Amino acid sequence: MVSPELSQFHVSQTMAKQQPGRNRPAFVGGVLVALFTVWAFWSFMSSNPSFSTKFSSGSELDCATAAQGVNLRHDPPATTFYDDPRLSYSIEKPIRDWDEKRREWLRHHPSFAAADGGAGDRILLVTGSQSTPCRNPIGDHLLLRFFKNKVDYCRIHGYDIFYNNVLLHPKMHTYWAKIPAVRAAMVAHPEAEWIWWVDSDAAFTDMDFKLPLHRYKNHNLVVHGWTKMIYEEKSWVSINAGVFLIRNCQWSLDFMEVWASMGPQTPNYDKWGQIQRSTLPDKLFPESDDQSGLVYLLLKEKEKWGDKIYVEGEYYFEGYWLEIVGTIENITERYFWDGEGGAAAEAAARGGGERGVCSGEGAVPERRRVWSVELAAAVYYALYRVSALQWEAQPDVLRRELLGWDAEGPQFRG
Repeated sequence: MVSPELSQFHVSQTMAKQQPGRNRPAFVGGVLVALFTVWAFWSFMSSNPSFSTKFSSGSELDCATAAQGVNLRHDPPATTFYDDPRLSYSIEKPIRDWDEKRREWLRHHPSFAAADGGAGDRILLVTGSQSTPCRNPIGDHLLLRFFKNKVDYCRIHGYDIFYNNVLLHPKMHTYWAKIPAVRAAMVAHPEAEWIWWVDSDAAFTDMDFKLPLHRYKNHNLVVHGWTKMIYEEKSWVSINAGVFLIRNCQWSLDFMEVWASMGPQTPNYDKWGQIQRSTLPDKLFPESDDQSGLVYLLLKEKEKWGDKIYVEGEYYFEGYWLEIVGTIENITERYFWDGEGGAAAEAAARGGGERGVCSGEGAVPERRRVWSVELAAAVYYALYRVSALQWEAQPDVLRRELLGWDAEGPQFRG
């Protein structure tokens, strides 16, 4: 039998023997932490660290210089029109002497005036859509694909692009929303000679297409259409206002001011709808719209505006999707030679309006399904063109391989 004193002594001895083994990991860990702290501090303070990282010099990479060679960091002290407190981007406040203000601004920003052959060929593509989600289950998917298609096209050709999804005028909605957006883009981008409006539902099907700007050197507005349908048939579909090219100049600002005067923000909106419908026999709906307004100005104010408007009919500046999509598998064969010896082709296919793409309205379910597939096929075909793949297939193969048909309909691939 062991006395309590001996028992306590035995336990104390055992604990004393076990204590060094239990504390050894903590001691080693503390030493390692201390060594690591000293090494990190020494590496930070040392003028010659043991590791080396190669950083690009300013001459190798200058983030302030855009791909077009312009100096984005240059901010001259001279005052420009931007310093005028009366300046407004709103369509309701006119701007005067815009040509001189642009020239003055370019004089103070010589890199913009000199890059890529000068400001005379610089194009800003403007597009946009509604800010709310689409009711059509694949509407947002299509709009995203359409936007990526435009970005790819602009990247290939060195164009800037601006996407707008807000109403710059609360009353100018739907198809009228483009005019405030284009007007604001002109003021915000004096370096751009041309503003190219492309509707959200339009996709470039020929990624090699380049605008023949030399043909428009004496004009300020380019729109696709047919002069016979304008002046003889007086048709509201004689032109298409979904894709147009407009010069950044005072003439264009004045023209858009008159054009916008037919819009829903004016007290004469209902009256203009009646005037348009009485002037254009085939106009079906009573509301004033931008396309009918453009045809009306060509008919009634041709002497004032007509000489500067180029109605492009020698190639498809844009085309309705039914006219184009059915032949995308052999689009490379659709080039033709125009009178000036240059190649011309279809520029873009349109889906029949953002309201149709986003809401799915205007077609029975079966037709809407085919319509969505065909539109997506156009976008995916352009994507394959960007990837420099030669796609030689029959239409059914093209749709199946690009979109993935099944019994329930198309399954869109990301």
